Amino acid sequence: MRISFDLDNTLIPYNNEFPVEKRNFLGRLLGVEKLRKGSIELIKELQEKGHSVHVYTTSYRSKLSIRKSFAFYGIRLKSVVNEKLNRSTLGELNINLSKYPPAFNFDLHIDDAPGLQLESNKFNFQVLIISPNNPNWTDSILKVIQEKANK
Repeated sequence: MRISFDLDNTLIPYNNEFPVEKRNFLGRLLGVEKLRKGSIELIKELQEKGHSVHVYTTSYRSKLSIRKSFAFYGIRLKSVVNEKLNRSTLGELNINLSKYPPAFNFDLHIDDAPGLQLESNKFNFQVLIISPNNPNWTDSILKVIQEKANK
């Protein structure tokens, strides 16, 4: 399964919404962003199970800086879609949505924005909304992915 994750308030905190993975001095020096606690283990487990993991964000961060942050934690992303690529691709397809995972062949997108659930219902794509204050967020994701794999 091709799984994409949002960044802000899903895997990367705005402020202190959730606990984060540890960064050492070098990570801070290099500007590596803090990842939500459990992200590393979750993503590695998904990859070990044969899923490809992607980032799909409406952030204007460069693809390189996103890849750098994840690489610091030992995670190799299959692809990164930032807002620049998102806007150009959706514009070419004449799609006026904030995100449209099928445009990038993502089977499931994981995000924190409840409004995206409305778009997914209307435009028939799979999204899982994870609250920043859900302490069992990794279990919720694994359960949904397992259910989809069993169908």
